[in-house]
Amino acid sequence: MMNEDFIKEIKRLIESQDSEKVKESLANLHPADIAELCNDLSVDEAKFVYRLLDNETAADVLVEMDEDARKEFLDLLPLEIIAKRFVDYMDTDDAVDLIRELDEEKQDELLSHIEDIEQAGDIVDLLKYDEDTAGGHMGTEMVVVNENWSMPECLKEMRHQAEELDEIYYIYVVDDDERLQGVFPLKKMITSPSVSKVKHVMQKGPIAVRVDTPIDEVVQTIEKYDLVAIPVIDSIGRLVGQITVDDIMDEVREQSERDYQLASGLSQDVETHDSVFRQTTARLPWLLIGMVGGIGNSMILGNFDTTFATHPEMALYIPLIGGTGGNVGTQSSAIVVQGLANSSLSEKDTFKQVGKEAVVALINATIIPLLVYIYNFIRFGPSATVTYSVSISLFAVVMFASLFGTFVPMTLEKLKIDPAIATGPFIAITNDIIGMMLYMGITVLLS
Repeated sequence: MMNEDFIKEIKRLIESQDSEKVKESLANLHPADIAELCNDLSVDEAKFVYRLLDNETAADVLVEMDEDARKEFLDLLPLEIIAKRFVDYMDTDDAVDLIRELDEEKQDELLSHIEDIEQAGDIVDLLKYDEDTAGGHMGTEMVVVNENWSMPECLKEMRHQAEELDEIYYIYVVDDDERLQGVFPLKKMITSPSVSKVKHVMQKGPIAVRVDTPIDEVVQTIEKYDLVAIPVIDSIGRLVGQITVDDIMDEVREQSERDYQLASGLSQDVETHDSVFRQTTARLPWLLIGMVGGIGNSMILGNFDTTFATHPEMALYIPLIGGTGGNVGTQSSAIVVQGLANSSLSEKDTFKQVGKEAVVALINATIIPLLVYIYNFIRFGPSATVTYSVSISLFAVVMFASLFGTFVPMTLEKLKIDPAIATGPFIAITNDIIGMMLYMGITVLLS
């Protein structure tokens, strides 16, 4: 985290227009640290800092900035400046992410200002891909060699290509039709005779993803095989780009934040610095649904006023029934959502998971009601209706909530809806209403 005293000192130096001291203070900072600093500065202060950075550093800092702060900053700059000061010095995947934030008219104008025609062409090609696929996240900067090259020829070409790259993760081998054939280990380049051809020493059958592969699957593939980058191919196997681990880490973090907020009852991504209006619109939908659920509960309970008049002690256990159902359902759905997210739970495991959840539910539905029965037996005696109705209701609620919390995320997954919804207020509200209906129905039967 950026030191508050350091931020205050930078602000003081900016206020006094001391460019040299600000530049000296930033000299040894990583672009990510400078970006964090800019997130805490006003737009005018951030502009002052950017003027002191070289083009490559400025581009790296812009990539690392918070999305909202970056958008606010870019809105003040002419598109020509954005293109020549930032985009020209970015990797294609970062440039695409930046350009996606603009509307189509501004995108076209910005692209027209990019001086490197090849880079502009690559960006246009990448913008065609869905941003939730491998094609939407890949970059075109990589070292590629031909399988028929000799060692000296390969080394010469690698040196030439490497001059334009910041990092080299893997060296990819293609055939004469640009189809991916393998990965060229650097060790082989040193140990193999100079007369050898690349295809004789390369590692064949590399792990790759297609341009239309969902980004969730890309994340799982990189995690499974411990890769730092993964090649991306088109429908006929031609190498078109690569996705690096730093891009994936950003995606993992964003997915985690989205799922957490969705499970917490937020209908859209929000940050602590977002406006009151944005935070309200993100929270209000689920709160309104919860309000409707609460009104539904009150209507259910209102139909049993005579039951409460006869057994007033029944009202004491309404929070217990509702809370237990919500908790059990959320636990069950959270386990399933996690399994779906990391691919440890597939369609063929559905019945196995339901069976396992039923056994766990049966154990929980036996222990919890038994403890409550003992408590009520001591407090109200063996002949009181509440002694039996609460325990039987708890058994039914726990069983229902467990199975409901298992089925719902699986169903949402099949319907292509984010199953993380099932770990939030949706499960709690539904179980609360069903729990009250079961509680009241069982009480009436036993009265």
